[in-house]
Amino acid sequence: MTRRVHVFDTTLRDGEQSPGCSMTAREKLQLARQLARLGVDVIEAGFPAASQGDFEGVRRIALEVEGPAVAALCRARSGDIARAAAALSGARRPRIHTFIATSDIHLVSKLRMTRQQVLRAAVAAVEEARAHVEDVEFSCEDATRTDAAYLCEVLSAALEAGASVLNVPDTVGYALPHRYAALVRRVRRSVPGIERATLSVHCHDDLGLAVANSLAGLRAGASQVECTINGIGERAGNAALEEVVMAIEIHDPSLGLDTEVRTELLYPTSSLLSRLTGVRVQPHKAIVGENAFAHEAGIHQDGVLKNVRTYEILSPAAVGAPVSRLVLGKHSGKHAIRSRLRELGYAPREAELADVYARFCDLADRKKQVTERDLVALVEDAARERERSPFHIESLRVASGTGVLPAVTVALARDGWRAEGSATGDGPVDAVCRAIAGILGVEPVLESYELRAVGGGSDALGEARVQITLDGNRFVGQATDTDVVMGSARAYLSAAGRAWLERQAREPAGESEAAWSGAAGARR
Repeated sequence: MTRRVHVFDTTLRDGEQSPGCSMTAREKLQLARQLARLGVDVIEAGFPAASQGDFEGVRRIALEVEGPAVAALCRARSGDIARAAAALSGARRPRIHTFIATSDIHLVSKLRMTRQQVLRAAVAAVEEARAHVEDVEFSCEDATRTDAAYLCEVLSAALEAGASVLNVPDTVGYALPHRYAALVRRVRRSVPGIERATLSVHCHDDLGLAVANSLAGLRAGASQVECTINGIGERAGNAALEEVVMAIEIHDPSLGLDTEVRTELLYPTSSLLSRLTGVRVQPHKAIVGENAFAHEAGIHQDGVLKNVRTYEILSPAAVGAPVSRLVLGKHSGKHAIRSRLRELGYAPREAELADVYARFCDLADRKKQVTERDLVALVEDAARERERSPFHIESLRVASGTGVLPAVTVALARDGWRAEGSATGDGPVDAVCRAIAGILGVEPVLESYELRAVGGGSDALGEARVQITLDGNRFVGQATDTDVVMGSARAYLSAAGRAWLERQAREPAGESEAAWSGAAGARR
């Protein structure tokens, strides 16, 4: 008999705590909508007491995202709980997730509380949360380093206080699979009335065992798994949702488990997160990595040509991943593009399809072959274009060569206005960044710049990613183009333009707007 596993996604909370992975409230809402389409059961939208931005992100998701339950994290403190309840006030299915550490090392070194004080705090937190919502999750932070008898005592008290979900986190990724399974079984055996609650597992990847531990906990009787897209999260990250789900999918007969995740949306969801955070998935990443379905060795290639199942236990289509062996050309029609996008897990609206098709036709005129990876890159770039700053590059001229100081002249347009600027630099990309920053009147710090080819060949698309900081805030920009200087310019403008907008919103009387107006020429 198959047992239903509830998928609790904490990408927007635990995942966002990963360095470099912070998102704005608007970006969080965009990802939350995609998670709802993916079919997760719970979206942990954030930690409302942490900041006003986090509060606003949770509030908007609670109001606007339908389907999954929306959870907000809070410490076992009255102020945190009230803040979480306020952020969730518009949710159709709100869940307050409260926690307190229970291991002796945390009690002594961090909380400076006794076991009895922690027990009382846990009960009080659950009771207060229940006064706001019906669905309360309680977590014993650092459960795998907690005395097992005390762990069961705290969980029992939380259950009696009204918790509907009991979570056993491997907070520091310490556990081994067989020991974690034994702990979950002990909790099931030792907590009276545990059948009234959902037992949850939450594993970190410090030893590379988060997915293995999660599966071990599920086999031991847990019915909720907490994970993140691409496995992002504190330190080495969390259990990767796509890996847990596909392990269950592939081994359904032996595991006897099932989820309601739409696996064909795993790759598009992974790509969206990567685009929003600017953090690229490593090529060898399981399920969604660029090399997950690549075969280099001759023996492997021979086997795949004879029978794809010799070296592929799942198909790219099962997770919505593109492959490069199906080629599109300039004679491919809009309906063919729509059909291929649907096969890859994308569902563009008519206006979006028209935009992507126009980009496709332009690329097909410049490239001999357009692969599915190119098509995905075009979709992602079109989405970034809609999300990025209101500026666009009208023209770009580059002078560079041996013995010549690289110089760039760039013209930016916005709402019918045009401004032009020039700069020199250590190279054409450095020069174009300086020129754009000069036009906008900002001086961000370029933290990182990456350029990679999408596919192969000298005519391959180049994908540029930049990360800048301005006024203590981080901004990420990405763009693809067959011209790597133009792609780099568009990526930098995406980040710098949003930095400009952020500063404009804070400055009195629109000083940044006035600076742009002064730099801009006459309306065309």
